[in-house]
Amino acid sequence: MESPLHHFEVHTIIPIHIGGLDLSINNAVVAMWVGLAIIAGSFMLVVNRGVSPIPGKLQSVLEISLEFIRSMVYEFIGEDEGKKYVPFIASLFLFILACNLIGLVPGSYTITSQIVVTGAFATGIFIMTLVIGFCKHGMHFLGILVPPGVPKIMIPLMIPIEIISMLARPISLAVRLFANMTAGHTVLAVLFGLALTSPAWVSWMPFGFTIIINGLEIAIAFIQAYIFTTLTCVYIGDVIKLH
Repeated sequence: MESPLHHFEVHTIIPIHIGGLDLSINNAVVAMWVGLAIIAGSFMLVVNRGVSPIPGKLQSVLEISLEFIRSMVYEFIGEDEGKKYVPFIASLFLFILACNLIGLVPGSYTITSQIVVTGAFATGIFIMTLVIGFCKHGMHFLGILVPPGVPKIMIPLMIPIEIISMLARPISLAVRLFANMTAGHTVLAVLFGLALTSPAWVSWMPFGFTIIINGLEIAIAFIQAYIFTTLTCVYIGDVIKLH
């Protein structure tokens, strides 16, 4: 029985080394390309066919998805400020969702199960929120470190606490997605391995649980993409409104 963690191993497909940089194409890169191709290809297919007033199945799914994402952005950021962020949030949600679902295909790779990937997403979003805050409010943005109504004597204590709280945001954002995707796939690998190695008269039990957990993993793929993008909207909304 293979290690349940073999699914998370990165294997080089096409080695590419330029100078001291390793730019090799591996299974993680291919999975990311597939995710991008599915999302971009779906929209291109609808656009090339022509947006119909009576939408087909694919157009209906995309329209419902975009309407759902737009409502989420308006709820946490506001309609006036949120319009400019809808394309970014939609791209983020659909890409993470595609990568989560691709990882459920046997023999594929889940890039969102790598902390370096989710960490890059979370760090980029954190830096983006800081840039948005300073661009919109200037140095007044630093007032976010002092909650309203705090007595002046407590300000020296509250500022370090608020800084730690802000720095914890990208960490929790990255770890939440990474941990959920890794844990679910590990459980699936263990159960499937038990189904293959157990005697025939008991192998149906772990195999049955594999089917149940796989269905749960599909739901988790949607939930984790939703949570990641929701928190992104919350963080953007906070720096815009100085909450």
